[in-house]
Amino acid sequence: MDDSSLDKTAISTIGLLEARLLRIEQLLYGTTSQPTPQPPAESVSGSLAGLERRFANIVTRFRVYGDILKLYRSHPAFFSPAPDPAQPPSQLDTSALRATVLSFASSFPSTVSALTAATADTPIPDPALSAELVNLLPKMKGIEATQLAQEAEIAELRARSENVVGTWYEQRVVGYGAFVAEVEGKIERIERDVRRVEAAKQREEV
Repeated sequence: MDDSSLDKTAISTIGLLEARLLRIEQLLYGTTSQPTPQPPAESVSGSLAGLERRFANIVTRFRVYGDILKLYRSHPAFFSPAPDPAQPPSQLDTSALRATVLSFASSFPSTVSALTAATADTPIPDPALSAELVNLLPKMKGIEATQLAQEAEIAELRARSENVVGTWYEQRVVGYGAFVAEVEGKIERIERDVRRVEAAKQREEV
């Protein structure tokens, strides 16, 4: 690779770095208080030094970025992308992975037996039945709505029945009791009158 290609690669890389740094500055300072862009330097090293100064200024003014850098230097694995579950961890060599797998070898038969028993005791339902249940969901919701309407209607009928029974009790039972009391009062008055008349006749005969 000639010098011109290296220069172009370096300039392109610095341009990408400056674009990212400018984006960070826009997020931190805002569009109204954005720092004035620096004029392009004559050399790649000068441009890189300018980017480093601007980044150092951000780290100095915003403490959280300094803390993030310290955390990155101490634990770079925290900032690594999530590993593929299908791939073995890169921090362990082949012998360590083999030892880890072999240490659990004794539990494999029991695990297989437990899984087999669980599968046998709890068979997988027929997909056709599951699909039929899913298709019945709208009908079940309609039935539920009908039941709620019927419960409301039953509650209304119960309230009306209670009113009818209360009215009948007041008019028939209580009214009949008052009628009987009135008749008994009349009979008592008649009996008193009869006894008074008989007592008067007995006095006249004497």
